Amino acid sequence: MTGKDKFTPAERSAIMSRVRSWNTRPERIVRSTLHRLGYRYRLHDPRLPGKPDLSFPSRRVALFVHGCFWHRHPNCKRASTPVARREDWLQKFERTTARDLRNSAELEQHGWTVLIIRECQLKNTDWLAAVRRALTGPGHYTRRANSVCR
Repeated sequence: MTGKDKFTPAERSAIMSRVRSWNTRPERIVRSTLHRLGYRYRLHDPRLPGKPDLSFPSRRVALFVHGCFWHRHPNCKRASTPVARREDWLQKFERTTARDLRNSAELEQHGWTVLIIRECQLKNTDWLAAVRRALTGPGHYTRRANSVCR
């Protein structure tokens, strides 16, 4: 394909209108798992930078559940770039990743621990151990330690 979309503009619009930003399947998996384990949290707290998907105010932990495609998970096969309107997509991805970094940095400046769970990491339970460490441990966890695609 040489940059032309295989869908009509109306079809592409219908497809994109079904893409959710909140309550995604990966987010629901994380929420239900943590809730079953007895963790209680706030959803999309508007008082916090970036409105983390889950926040644990008493522990000052903010958790984001990122889709690999939209948030550009490095070295992940899900982080492909569409052929059609490639430059537009690259600009959008750049803005998204810059916003993610800005929100994380601001939260960390205010003393919050920021956790990022990637969509592809939900295949196994390694993410859960990282969340438990952050919620129960002395705060030695960093968000970069949990960014490997498995």
